[in-house]
Amino acid sequence: MPSTVGCGTGAPLHRMPDTSNTSDRIRLDGKFLRLGRDRFHIKGVTYGPFSPNAEGLPFPEEKTVRSDLVRIREMGANTLRLFHAPPSGLPDWAMEHGLRLLIDIPVHKYSGYLGLDPSLHAERKCVRETIQACGGHPALLGVSVTNEVPPDVARWSGARTIAARVDALIEEVKNLDAHCLCTFANFPPTEYLQPRHVDFVSFNVYLHQRRPFADYLARLQMQAGHHPLVLTEIGMDSIREGEQAQCEALRWQIETAFQSGLAGVVVFSYTDDWHTGGAPVEDWAFGLTTRDRTPKDSFHAVRDAFQQAPYYPLPSPPRVSVVVASYNGAKTLKACLESLRHLNYPDYEVLLVDDGSTDATPQIMESFTFVRHVPQRHQGLSVARNTGIAESTGELVAFLDADCRADPDWLHYLVSDLTASGDAGIGGPNYLPPDDSPVAAAVLVSPGGPAPVMLTDRKAEHIPGCNMFFRKSALVEVNCFDPVFQRAGDDVDICWRLQQAGHRIGFSPSALVWHYRRSTVGAYLRQQKGYGEAESILERKHPDYFNPFGGGLWRGRIYSGLPGGGSQPNGVIYHGVFGTGFFQTLYTPPHSVTPLLCTSLEFHVLITLPLLVLSGLFPFLWPLPVTSLSISLGVATAAASCADIPRHNRRWWSRPLVGWLFLLQPVVRGWARYRGRMTHQAKRPRRTQAGAPLPRLEDSNALLYYWHPQRLDRVAFLQTTLHRLEEEGWVCKPDTGWSDFDIEILGNRWSRLQLTTVNEPLPNGESVLHCRVHSAWSLTARILFWGGLALALLTVNQWAARNPWIWMTLLVVPLLGWFLEFECRSLLRHIAGFLDRMAGDSTMKRIPKPG
Repeated sequence: MPSTVGCGTGAPLHRMPDTSNTSDRIRLDGKFLRLGRDRFHIKGVTYGPFSPNAEGLPFPEEKTVRSDLVRIREMGANTLRLFHAPPSGLPDWAMEHGLRLLIDIPVHKYSGYLGLDPSLHAERKCVRETIQACGGHPALLGVSVTNEVPPDVARWSGARTIAARVDALIEEVKNLDAHCLCTFANFPPTEYLQPRHVDFVSFNVYLHQRRPFADYLARLQMQAGHHPLVLTEIGMDSIREGEQAQCEALRWQIETAFQSGLAGVVVFSYTDDWHTGGAPVEDWAFGLTTRDRTPKDSFHAVRDAFQQAPYYPLPSPPRVSVVVASYNGAKTLKACLESLRHLNYPDYEVLLVDDGSTDATPQIMESFTFVRHVPQRHQGLSVARNTGIAESTGELVAFLDADCRADPDWLHYLVSDLTASGDAGIGGPNYLPPDDSPVAAAVLVSPGGPAPVMLTDRKAEHIPGCNMFFRKSALVEVNCFDPVFQRAGDDVDICWRLQQAGHRIGFSPSALVWHYRRSTVGAYLRQQKGYGEAESILERKHPDYFNPFGGGLWRGRIYSGLPGGGSQPNGVIYHGVFGTGFFQTLYTPPHSVTPLLCTSLEFHVLITLPLLVLSGLFPFLWPLPVTSLSISLGVATAAASCADIPRHNRRWWSRPLVGWLFLLQPVVRGWARYRGRMTHQAKRPRRTQAGAPLPRLEDSNALLYYWHPQRLDRVAFLQTTLHRLEEEGWVCKPDTGWSDFDIEILGNRWSRLQLTTVNEPLPNGESVLHCRVHSAWSLTARILFWGGLALALLTVNQWAARNPWIWMTLLVVPLLGWFLEFECRSLLRHIAGFLDRMAGDSTMKRIPKPG
């Protein structure tokens, strides 16, 4: 190992053996870092660059360095960020004082990124020489392969090119020191740069107002996904802003960063003694000490903040009840309960609601005396969760699935973010445990997994049931979970009902749980079947959230917490005039599911299957079904090739398996959804009152008139109508503000009806309610009729010359049309009879058309 190292020293280049114990190295732990058994939160300061010393290195002499290390450790810091490779001895000195090193590799940002050296030869050499200096040393926390790519360079070369070159430098580091954590120090002007292979996300952020600072951190947390987020530079110039302002800003910046769930912060800088470009910087003073190392007031402010970080206590921590609902979950239950034994929260209880398990759950419970065991007969997931709510003593209720392990800080971040936001509920991400199987890793990146749906960086439309947290009062207000959901869907339903009641749902990106995925293909497909059945129930309860095919209509974006899957997501980048914008934001379009429609059950039934039938009748059409099948296979193959499978769980068969699951999952889930829809529609009431006469109506677009002796509140009448319809079992879709009807009623799979009303006030204080009821074929009925007509015509055209009796098949089409029209008229008469009964139960009465 050379005594002095810098780019271009000509040191021998070879892989350095890692002689340190890997347990002494910093490693990843979800959204955080870990050292041994303890969590490691970065509390750092930048150190240098300085004027060259006698050996030509940008560091002070040894005596000054040792003195600085003592003072830095006294400040409570545990990390130094260096902008050059350290001299020999510095890593050992840092370890003596409990300090770790985050080293910037001083690559030239223009030679490679502007295309002058496509091979990045000089940059790779600089990486190798830096790792030669300290690779494998336990003091090495990680390296930053690039710091702040100039925005005009990024715009010139393109985001994908820059990200790919950052990834290439990271790969160079990993080849030399596999355990070294790698990052890339980004900043707001190039926020859109998203390399794939960073171990943690780093940003230099200089914002001097607390609310914009907190909002920007929320945005960065969402962009970081499952990676830890570290602020590698924060600070303020004490010359222009004043020392008091510097103190206050650093105090709240550190507090806000750790309260936002970041993995650490680095303050710029330790001292005002700062050199760059071959000259001292004298018109800026970001240091915590002066040039002669005299501590400023900000030194003491940072010391106080570091002593309190990362866990800022709540003024009055509310009691939390953690409910684990389990049915035959013994396989993962022990790990789940063990994770709840040592949560970083002062006041909580754990309730295990055993939903009639027949496995080893009772035996496992014997070793967890701190858990309250609540057994019940098998009644399903929602009833089990409601039992937990009824038995809970906390004002806040957290729900964790039995196949999850909670992070030690899980409750800390959930409670902190919930109390700060005032939301009714909040959720967090769920990550694949490092010890899960390769099949589970493939399932992780396959469709249909539990993922939050985000409306903004802080607000969610849906949070998965494996990691959700609510105010107990809000759950009671909406009558808790609906018992109709026995296996899945209860989390979606409760979120929608809370939002319909005027509440908000939040999201805490650092409140994570480790979620074991299904470890076999059969188990995964059974899970998706259950999800499909739950969707059919959700569609009956919330038809306005679904399209005609039963697919969910999410307002927000699905957040997976996975790596980006590409060096730059699709979207438009706002660079500012001449590329000078300070916040150069990536504006992404709404998430498109169009390609995945080519693997859906509807695509196969409506396109591929008819083409196969037609190619059997007309052989010259065989290229069409082949093309259709090729499109489905191509979409699944493309999805598998882009899937970011965790590297340590990747096998040669992982991507083929993911592609196979992309083909199977939509068919299995879609079939279960349609089967559920047909089953429940068959039970839909057709006559809601025995012996009630049905009015005779001559047209499918009927007008009904009801007289009322007083002024009628039309909105109240519609709300009562909607409530009565739902009581009698009809599936209704109320107007959400974008429709030209008041209520849409889904009769069965063949018909639907729209009710539109207007109130006419009369001079004598009376009123007449005008009701227009219009029935029509459903989308399924239209597809059936026109598809049947086309098939009949093609069949006649092909075979009628040889078999004249084939013309008789055309008779099926009018019979089918008559049946569908009969269904529409029947629905119209039943709803008209329903309105007559409503009028008879009140002071209203049906009248002829008013004169």
